[in-house]
Amino acid sequence: MTAPDITVATRADRERAMGSLVAAFAHDPVLRYLFPEEDTYPAYAAAFFGHLFDKRVDRGTIWTVERGAALAMWDAPDAPTGEPDSDDLAAQLPPDALARVEAYDEAVHGALPGGPFWYLGVLGTHPERAGRRWGHAVMAAGLRRAAQDGLPAVLETSNPGNVEVYKRAGFEVVRTVSADPLTIWIMRRPAA
Repeated sequence: MTAPDITVATRADRERAMGSLVAAFAHDPVLRYLFPEEDTYPAYAAAFFGHLFDKRVDRGTIWTVERGAALAMWDAPDAPTGEPDSDDLAAQLPPDALARVEAYDEAVHGALPGGPFWYLGVLGTHPERAGRRWGHAVMAAGLRRAAQDGLPAVLETSNPGNVEVYKRAGFEVVRTVSADPLTIWIMRRPAA
């Protein structure tokens, strides 16, 4: 299998990236908890991911394949985590969904380890491109950057199936948090 061409995302990649993430997370426990209604999920998930993309894209920490078919959104240790705040999303989400987003965000960020680290906020591949290991490739770009900086990498997942995937990439569970009805695994990959 040939290695994919990995690029740093630009604003021109936004639309394709949002389509990929909305499709990739259609059955994800967190996204379906945040936006449970079938008819509103696509619009609300696109607003949520668009917000995260917009906060990171100019930092050069979103790596992608095929201009958004697969992407990894990372935060450098000196950057805000890029997670949503009320002002940015309030106009795009109803109050109940915004409250769920804020509660999840609070649970996650209250459980993250101290000290500097690279944070993998979002990793997704459009389902039509799944099985090509593109997700691993874009994640590896951020892991290389963390290694260059001599820093660990941190992520969180509420998808039990992803825990083993991330373990195979060198992450270990450092904390488990309950954010009813979700279980959140905080995972850390030591500095290389």
